[in-house]
Amino acid sequence: MRSINKRLIVSDCDGTLLNSKNTVDENVRRAINEYVACGGVFAVCTGRMLCSILPRVRELGLNGLVAAYQGSVIADIESGKLLRRNSLNANDCAEICAFAERYNFTCNAYSDEVLYTSIPVGDKGLTMYENVTGVKAVNIDGEMSKFVKNRGLACNKITFLVYPEDRERLYKLLQAEFSSKFDVTCSAVCLVEVSPKGDDKGMALKYIADHFGIDLFSTVAIGDNLNDLSMIKAASVGVAVGNAVDELKKGADFVAVSNNDGAVAEVIEKFGFR
Repeated sequence: MRSINKRLIVSDCDGTLLNSKNTVDENVRRAINEYVACGGVFAVCTGRMLCSILPRVRELGLNGLVAAYQGSVIADIESGKLLRRNSLNANDCAEICAFAERYNFTCNAYSDEVLYTSIPVGDKGLTMYENVTGVKAVNIDGEMSKFVKNRGLACNKITFLVYPEDRERLYKLLQAEFSSKFDVTCSAVCLVEVSPKGDDKGMALKYIADHFGIDLFSTVAIGDNLNDLSMIKAASVGVAVGNAVDELKKGADFVAVSNNDGAVAEVIEKFGFR
């Protein structure tokens, strides 16, 4: 049995652990299994809903904890029991949505494992998102700001599924308006997300490390987008995959190969073992 070096490795899901076919390469599976068998802790921290990520980590045979919604929800994989849950209140959700609606952006609201969307039925981008996440959205009529306020919906996050050319504009608008009150980030070329302040992936990594009694010096984080920046900065070793955005690469300690070339397996071999 090989000796463990870094005791905890936390990976993002889409664009990092998963390849572009939305699957996990076999060499990555083998590397994770060996690392865990030798005593390492491997965890996934994602912006996905809990109901979306739980089947994937269970399919991998993982035990322990999984972090969803950027870290605002942390659950036990085997039982599904919530260890941590935080959300935006209905008034905050309505304020965020109303702001984006003034610029003609549609909204997604995530509440109690239900995805509500004001994106029209049949939209190609929404259909692709549903297929990737395995979650069917509930389409609403009218403005999301009024919907969440009238229903008093607390939401784990609010997201905006946008054209790539619109992402930076909306991200800057939301940052300027809300960064002092909420976390505003991007998780994909077409996704801008708003979640409770401080409920980011860096916090989730620290929570998982503390849960297992692991010193932060013995942690590694791997990601591909802006929402992973807090996580790679919190870890002892922060890794950007080869397909990561430039800003994440600049903040990383190491740049691995791409998700399609087995980045997670490379990181486990390089930092997981002595």
